[in-house]
Amino acid sequence: MREEALSMVRRHGKRLGTGPLCDALGVSRATYYRSQKSACKPEKVKKCHPRRIPDEQRAEIRSVLNSESFCDMAPASVYASLLDEGMYLCSERSMYRILDEVDQNQPRRQRPARNLVKPELLATAPNQVWSWDITKLKGPVKWTYYYLYKIMDIYSRYVVGWMIADREYASLAHELIAETCRKQQIEPGSLLLHSDNGGPMTAHCVAKLLADLGITRSHSRPHVSNDNPYSESAFKTLKYRPGLPQRYDSQEQTEAIFEELMQWYNCEHYHSGIGMLTPFQVHHGFQDTVLNHRSTVLQQAYQRNPERFVRGCPMVKSVPQEVWINKPYVEKQTAKEVSLKKK
Repeated sequence: MREEALSMVRRHGKRLGTGPLCDALGVSRATYYRSQKSACKPEKVKKCHPRRIPDEQRAEIRSVLNSESFCDMAPASVYASLLDEGMYLCSERSMYRILDEVDQNQPRRQRPARNLVKPELLATAPNQVWSWDITKLKGPVKWTYYYLYKIMDIYSRYVVGWMIADREYASLAHELIAETCRKQQIEPGSLLLHSDNGGPMTAHCVAKLLADLGITRSHSRPHVSNDNPYSESAFKTLKYRPGLPQRYDSQEQTEAIFEELMQWYNCEHYHSGIGMLTPFQVHHGFQDTVLNHRSTVLQQAYQRNPERFVRGCPMVKSVPQEVWINKPYVEKQTAKEVSLKKK
């Protein structure tokens, strides 16, 4: 409406008078004169700064920044690395500007260069899929730590191998994996070993060992902790067990404590994810015997006092037939959709 009124003032202002016409149309005279001034104002031409890097050179700089050598490095690191090689392309700030033009100025180290595919791992029996990880334990003084290396079977939740070390190192992981596979008598081609993307997990010596043993390796996606849920859950159970010290005085003390703790976890801890059985029972195939015994006890209790069981004889929990890491999503179909497909 205001634009229409201003247009009418422009057309008839000279003949009828600008002031009376603005008052009649309810438009401020200041608004009218301001619109006239902006209409007559010439359009500004954006000037290029004389020191601006030409577009051809900007494209070359961008290709260097996105090359295989520098694609995961921050511009500051690229700038320093190029200077060490005797090369100067542009200033560090210009590198940021050039990347910002194509929306590549996010933290470059976090770009998912590998492992873009979500791992979908299935275990239907023990020693098919293992998960391993390393966690810190507080040492006697601030900034000192001991490291718990742990390998567990995701089907039975049994900790098949573990160790305490004073550092996080690939050679130690190499020794632990080799010894654990020997103890469990792993045949080539029968096992998949899953881990996150830590340094020891992706180390060359570990990869070579797994290839020599015929073990398939799998890694979580970068910055996705849910891709290694069984190891993370076990660490929560072990590290926050009541009675554990806040800090560990020595490596020997830590090993003695976790020797008892692993014995408890494997042989005494009733795990909710495996039908309230212990990992030892499931890993060594005793689950059917234990579950049959539990079923017999419940049936006897029901026969003695049936009035106490409103829904009949209670059933024992069973061990899952399948254990997944990232189970594929299957869209459920309604009965109507199924009948329509059959037709």
